[in-house]
Amino acid sequence: MKHEALRKAVCTVNRELFSTGLAALTFGNASGIDRDTGVVAIKPSGVDYNEMTAGDMVVVDVASGAVVDGRLRPSSDTAIHCALFRAFGKIGGVVHTHSRFATAFAQARRPIPCLGTTHADYFHGPVPLTRLLTRDEVDDAYELHTGRIIVAHFEKESLDPASFPGVLVAGHGPFAWGESVAEAFEHARVLEEVARLAFETLLLRPDQDSLPDYLMDKHYNRKHGSDAYYGQK
Repeated sequence: MKHEALRKAVCTVNRELFSTGLAALTFGNASGIDRDTGVVAIKPSGVDYNEMTAGDMVVVDVASGAVVDGRLRPSSDTAIHCALFRAFGKIGGVVHTHSRFATAFAQARRPIPCLGTTHADYFHGPVPLTRLLTRDEVDDAYELHTGRIIVAHFEKESLDPASFPGVLVAGHGPFAWGESVAEAFEHARVLEEVARLAFETLLLRPDQDSLPDYLMDKHYNRKHGSDAYYGQK
């Protein structure tokens, strides 16, 4: 089997999306890239999570999205994943879910505010929210334009994909990424957790202010800054 290690890693994360409850039915997908060969392994479209195997993962060319190896049709979101891999050169994996709380914020068209240090440990500010796609964008290469509006939002707002390892697509749902597909999965789990915490906090106190910058910066930088000291060396 070609690209065996990549396919296994991607299959493992796709199955974990289902087992952890981040994805129901056949919703959601995970992918990983081999930068040396320029190929992406991604979940096949509409295949039951409990039945899929590493051999079912479809390998596509990152530049074109064309299938280069695999017997099944790739995820319908393949163009989104490839657009993110092309634009964000340091990421190695992408995860898309329709997890409940993050998707609720996307449907409400609200960025997830940074209300506490749990959020600040991973996102250096609110979880970004894209604009809605236009009718023309939906009618013409919908998935490609979905990827493009994510990239355009990060460029417009001068956001670093490493400091904001996820996004909400308005009316759609969350996407997360990382240096590997395993880290992208971790960030997808974090994104859902901070969405749940924000939702419940705003229920208790609808007018709750965001965390002060000095406290947000401290928590983010102690884990990700140049003088980070969280965890082991």
